[in-house]
Amino acid sequence: MREKENFWLGEAMALAGRALDGGDVPVGALVVGPSGDVVGIGWNTREADCDPAGHAEIMALRAAAKELGTWRLEGCDLYVTLEPCTMCAGAIIGARVQRVVFGAWDPKAGAAGSVRDVLRDSRMNHQVEVVGGVRESECAAQLREFFGRE
Repeated sequence: MREKENFWLGEAMALAGRALDGGDVPVGALVVGPSGDVVGIGWNTREADCDPAGHAEIMALRAAAKELGTWRLEGCDLYVTLEPCTMCAGAIIGARVQRVVFGAWDPKAGAAGSVRDVLRDSRMNHQVEVVGGVRESECAAQLREFFGRE
């Protein structure tokens, strides 16, 4: 399992490069469907699209829903380079994603176990399996490099 997680996080890191090219915080995400194929990709587009909801996770979820023809992403896994925020956690729950695997923890806005644990909150109508810290140092370095340039 860890080999597969490492691979998909590497792909998400490559997508984060697209965010960087657009002047955004380098976060990338992808959705892997029940068949094991990528069904949606995304990267931060807040700056490029002037979209406050333009987070990598949201973009990947939208693309996956369109590809699968349903907003219910049951059986799908989301891979993202940074721990999802509260907004993204809500979208992940709403989409019924099965599992989230992320790289770097977000000690300021994380909602998958660091600041909040929205994805596993038993009060929600859906709980998500969470695997954090996969390729953490690489994902964190990508973010540190961006913020060091600002």
